[in-house]
Amino acid sequence: MSDLFDYSFRKILATASSDAPTPGGGSVSALVGALGVSMAAMVGNLTYGKSQYAAVSTEIKDITGRAYFTMSRLEKLMEADIAAFSKYMAAYRLPKGNDEEKVQRDEAIQKALQSATKTPLDIARTLLEALTLTAQLSRIGNKMAISDAGVAAYVCEAAVHAVLLNVDINLPMVSDEGFAAHALEEKERIAGEARRLKEQAVAVVNDRMKG
Repeated sequence: MSDLFDYSFRKILATASSDAPTPGGGSVSALVGALGVSMAAMVGNLTYGKSQYAAVSTEIKDITGRAYFTMSRLEKLMEADIAAFSKYMAAYRLPKGNDEEKVQRDEAIQKALQSATKTPLDIARTLLEALTLTAQLSRIGNKMAISDAGVAAYVCEAAVHAVLLNVDINLPMVSDEGFAAHALEEKERIAGEARRLKEQAVAVVNDRMKG
């Protein structure tokens, strides 16, 4: 499944809607987020090199480059999410015929649960970077394409909240209370920051579309 980014979009839809365990919600959220970031990159490309935006060309070039890096990062994290879920399912299939096997199985499940929680948080943090770029771009991007910066903001924020549902479903099963508390705190921080950045970007986009 690590070659999902090389599939046709039709095949992605067919695979995601099948009874196959992956790609699941975390992977799909990363994929959707990458589409959101692509809109920010497009606005950057439609701005860079234009004479009327020469004063911000250096900043635009940097933002666009970071957008491409973020898309690449999301591709890797999508693969990591698929791998983490596969390890989680493998842990559940471990034998539990005696006490020793039960202990080993429980330890493997807990380790896999933590990994399956960390990866969605990494995806969400990466999407926060995308939202930061989008908020910056909304101020200086090509006005003729600025609505697409708004699209990037809405899509990336939605992907953040979507991928964080994977944290919500895993935490009740995590036995390490310290890990669970830290993950929950981080999840709430990310969600709040994503909302703030989206609202900031969209407000600027709306103002520029009116002017």
